[in-house]
Amino acid sequence: MEKRDLKGWLYLLPAMLFLGVFMVYPLVDVFIYSFEEEFNFASQSFKGYGLYNYSYVLRDPFFMQAVKNTFILVIITVPLSTGIALLISLGLSSIKPLKHIFQTVYFLPYVTNTLAVGLVFMILFKKTPVSDGLVNVLINLFGGESVDFIDGPYWAKMLVMCIYTIWVVMPFKILILTSALASVNEDYYKAAKMDGTSKMRTFRKITLPMISPMIFYLVITGFIGAFKAYSDAVALFGTNLNAAEMNTIVGYVYDVLYSDGGGYPSYASAAAIILFAIVLTITVINLLVSRKHVHY
Repeated sequence: MEKRDLKGWLYLLPAMLFLGVFMVYPLVDVFIYSFEEEFNFASQSFKGYGLYNYSYVLRDPFFMQAVKNTFILVIITVPLSTGIALLISLGLSSIKPLKHIFQTVYFLPYVTNTLAVGLVFMILFKKTPVSDGLVNVLINLFGGESVDFIDGPYWAKMLVMCIYTIWVVMPFKILILTSALASVNEDYYKAAKMDGTSKMRTFRKITLPMISPMIFYLVITGFIGAFKAYSDAVALFGTNLNAAEMNTIVGYVYDVLYSDGGGYPSYASAAAIILFAIVLTITVINLLVSRKHVHY
């Protein structure tokens, strides 16, 4: 090994040690835990290895409800938040006066505490003995009936969850897309304008291809973030998410491991590995699709 190569490996050593201790080892440990049957948390003993933990988790109605909620959240919020963020970014890019002030306003939810935003949403949507919430007031003004968005029907709670998630993640996407739009070479737009190209065609043929790497990045991170959702649900519906039918896969893992009646690391590990497999599969599919539609 050359001296230059050895020096490079020495520079990488601290990062490799960090990743090995805090990422690779826990992942391997969780994978082993997931196959240990009848694990006793107190004695740290188990009866053998097998697939019973996976079978139990996949037959658990609470887990299947969590999977349903998570997939609905992913399918709705990732495309919508990315699309809305792109539209807002295009609007911000076309505004010259007060442009930076508008960017700051749109970025504020990202630096605001998640639970604080959740409390605001509860004020907007939750029915109380004093008020039905601001949203219900608006619904009543248009002749509609009040809906209990927090403790009411499933569709209403999922609607609030999706709106809340979009609201929380959109500022970061706006920041990234606004920066991407600003980095597009103006010469392309000048050439298109000289050729008399319409704005829509310019957007499809120039803007979208040029910012496609950033859009792809936001889609990938959006999928991963939505699959890891948990604090959003807690902020809106409290810690007993199973009773509210609004638990997520990460919430299920936490409940099985720590909450009342928990203490089952093998079941939690199996659920975590299933989540890992789902996220990995979707990420690989996105990477394959990006080869044709992302221009670097």
